[in-house]
Order: sequence, then C-alpha cells, then structure tokens
Amino acid sequence: MRTPSRRTVLGAALAAASTGLLAACSSDPMSGMNHGGSGTSSPAGFLAPNGPEVAAAEARRNPGPERRVALTATESTVDLGGRSVRTWTYGDRLPGQEVRAKAGEKLALTLANHLPQPTSLHWHGLALRNDMDGVPGVTQEPVRPGASFEYGFALTRPGTYWFHPHSGAQQDRGLYAPLIVEDPKEPLAYDREWVVVLDDWVDGVDGSTPDAVLAELAKGMGGTGGTGGGDHSGHSMPGMTGMTGMTGSAPATGPSRMLMGARSELLGGDAGDVAHPFHLVNGRLPAAPETFAAKPGDRVRIRLINAGGDTAYRVALGGHELTVTHTDGFPVEPATAQALLLGMGERYDVLVTVKDGVFPLTALAEGKNASALAVLRTGGGAAPEASVRPSELDGRLLTADRLKAHASVRLPARQPDRTVRLEMTGGMAGADWAFNGRRYDPAQRYPVAAGERVRLEFRNATDMWHPVHLHGHTFALPGDGPRKDTAIVLPGATLAVDFDADNPGLWMVHCHNVYHAETGMMTVLGYRA
Repeated sequence: MRTPSRRTVLGAALAAASTGLLAACSSDPMSGMNHGGSGTSSPAGFLAPNGPEVAAAEARRNPGPERRVALTATESTVDLGGRSVRTWTYGDRLPGQEVRAKAGEKLALTLANHLPQPTSLHWHGLALRNDMDGVPGVTQEPVRPGASFEYGFALTRPGTYWFHPHSGAQQDRGLYAPLIVEDPKEPLAYDREWVVVLDDWVDGVDGSTPDAVLAELAKGMGGTGGTGGGDHSGHSMPGMTGMTGMTGSAPATGPSRMLMGARSELLGGDAGDVAHPFHLVNGRLPAAPETFAAKPGDRVRIRLINAGGDTAYRVALGGHELTVTHTDGFPVEPATAQALLLGMGERYDVLVTVKDGVFPLTALAEGKNASALAVLRTGGGAAPEASVRPSELDGRLLTADRLKAHASVRLPARQPDRTVRLEMTGGMAGADWAFNGRRYDPAQRYPVAAGERVRLEFRNATDMWHPVHLHGHTFALPGDGPRKDTAIVLPGATLAVDFDADNPGLWMVHCHNVYHAETGMMTVLGYRA
C-alpha cells in the first residue's frame, strides 16, 4: 500500500505538531506510546519542520536536476562470507544500495517499508530541509509497515555521507548505505575510488537481535537498571524495558551480548558496551573479505564510513601511508598518517598511491580484541590471513583534533552569540545515559535563533567516550579545526564546537552509540519562531 503524497501526510502531521500535537493512527503498532506527539504538548514559539521558513531556506538552495531513486527496506537473508544471517536491509544488500548524485542536484528518493516495524531515513551529515531529516516524532511521522514515503531535498555540498533509520535500534541491523555526493568541479586527481563501510554485527547471530541487546543493556549491569527513557517514535520509552518499536518487554533472544572489560587508552578507558560477534567491511567477514583491484602506482581515493553501533575502529592499510583530504564531507589541509580512528558516524576520505602486491586494509575494533578486513590487490601473492595486524595500526595515528579545516570552508572568526551546555551524564550500571541528567524528551528544546553563532559545549561527566552528532549543520572544532557533524568526546573531557544557525527547524543532538542514544542521550535544538 502506498501512502498519500508526502506533502499531504507530512503537512497534516507537522501542522499539528507545531501547535502541540502530532497525529497518531490507531493501526500503528506503537499507538498509545508517547512519540513526541500522540497527545503530548510541544512548546510554543518554535519553528515547525515544514514551516515557511524551512521552505524558503530550501528555495535558496536552488535545487537543480532531479536524481530519482527507489529504495525498499525489507527483511532479507544475507551472506556475510560463509555465514548467512536473517536481517533487515535496503534492497537485499549489505551495505544497502549506494546512492550517488552530484552537488547541485535534487535527490528524490521513495522509501518503501516492507519491514514489520515503522521506520524512517536520516541523511547523516547533510544540511538539508528539516522536514526531510527523518526523525519520527520530531520532523516526520514514522513510515508504517506497508507504506512509503517520498524524500526530496537539494544536495548542496559534495562529500561522503550515509543514511540509516532514526527508529529505535534499527541501524544496528543491516539498514545503512553510503550516500556519495560528487563534486562537479572535483579538485582532487585520482585513478580509482573505493567506498569502505565498517560495521559491528550482531543481528541474526545465534538468535540475537539489536532489540534484545538493547533490552539487556537497558536493565543495567545489575539487571535492575533503566526503565527505558527516551521518547521518539521507535525509541525506548518508560515501560518498554529497552525494547524498540513495540510495547512490553523484549524477548530474551540469543546469548548475553553485554561487554565487560574492553579497554582502550585511545578512548580514555571503557571501549564499549556490546560484544558484537562479527566486524565487517562492506558486509564481509575477515575470512572472506572484499578484494579491491588496482594497478601499481594508481592513486586511489578511499571513502571510509563507520556505520557501527558501539565500536570505534582504528584503520590502516598495510605497507602504505594515508593522506587525509576530508572528514565528514568537508575538506581539510592534507595530512599524512599511518592509521585513523573513526567513531560511529564519522567519515574520512584518504588518498593512497598503491604499491605492488597484496595488502590488508584492517579495521581494528578499538579495545575489543577483534577486527574487520578488506584486501587491496595490485599484483600476485597470497591473500593476508583474517587475523592480520599490519604494523601501521601502531604507527602514526591521526585523530580529528589534529586536523585543520581547508581555508575554503573555515568558519569566519566570530564570538558566539549563544552557548548551549550539554553535560553527558549517566552510565552503563544504571543504563541512564542522558544530557544534563535528563533523558530524551522531544518536548524539551534548547532554543537557538537564526543568524546566531552557536557554541555547543559538551562536557563528558561519564566514564565512557561518546561520538556526538548534530543534525542539519556542521560545526568547527576549536583552533581552525575541521568542519564536522560527528566528534568524539573522551571521558572527563570538554569539547566546545561552533556552528552557524543557518538551517531553520528542529534538529537532534545525540550520542551516535545506538544504545546510549536509545536509553536517553539525545535532545533537540529548536529554532525560535
């Protein structure tokens, strides 16, 4: 069944939201729960996601030719390389069908939901129109099973992006795919390109699901912890005991996946909460890796995306140096390294002049004693073993704070007009992750005003690291640092980042650890009307 037009459904729902209500459908399996609508008042005085200010901002982007894409979210059986699992995917592929377009075009993508739960699409890293941001209960109604939704928005900046649901723990299934926005005036010269998507995998392994993992974690380490927390369509709610997308308790499927004792100095101590049994590059296990072919001397652009749910990856290409050219879609002053650290949601573009032979691209699951693998082959020789650990992993490591933004994208010097302080609180023991001690509530908004320079001050008062992500904008790291939308905040540290409030609407800020977000570490920035 196809829904009525996007404008009809979304316009009705968000018009209600802007005055305090989001429409709810009695056939929705989540009916009766608080989704940031369904009878819950929203604060007055904030712009609506489909308001005239949003439409005007989109018109100023001057969208060009339309790039049409059809995408189906469906249950699938996928082969990870000798191990088949039942999961949810886009188009029966893992990663999902890559979407590639050019800056200046308009993307028109129809999502058909063939899943048993409501879903959505969030376009990670894009400064797009607010009503296309894909957050149920905030910017759109959930796309119900059997329905479809038409996403349409201008693509203004080239870069390496990706998309995934913003509905419960669905991203930790197979629902993710690259979005590559090409530059019509590409300044880089290279011979080949390789898109590399990293992921930690649990779904369908020995009966495990992300929902069951979330339910286990939501009980806390003592088994009597969190009550859920959070409040947006498909996100954990009081009384759900961590289960996403359905009321009641989650079934205890599969073995325990709670991770204890994972330590990393790079991450400031505790490395993660979840013992994912597999780590993948482009949907493949290390025992059956994807092989990328090139010729000796080729200059290769590698686009790295961390689509994991709970894992930072330290990445190196054996026998080679990496020249970093972009992070999170924005150019940087080129910097060389032997290894990179990627938190969940982060992306890096690198250039490599490849040598003659067979080389491992290893993604070490930081602090978890496991890794993912792909292979670069430019000549003869045996493929590396699945357990290979190239020495470059312990060589010169580059993290985002050591990069400088390219002059063309550097934020002009300006004092902030407003500072929003977000203290990261909670812990694994009580599964009470939050900002400023308050678990996610979509009715709570931190106000900003159009035209302001806004400083987000993240203070990590927890014992774990968090990759924080801002929707609809990019921020600048301190000291002419790179433009990013996702950045790691180590335990005990404070990170202050600046952005210009130039994209009206309601925008999420959250930890991109799926399980931290789903137990409460999310909030909303709202533009004042």
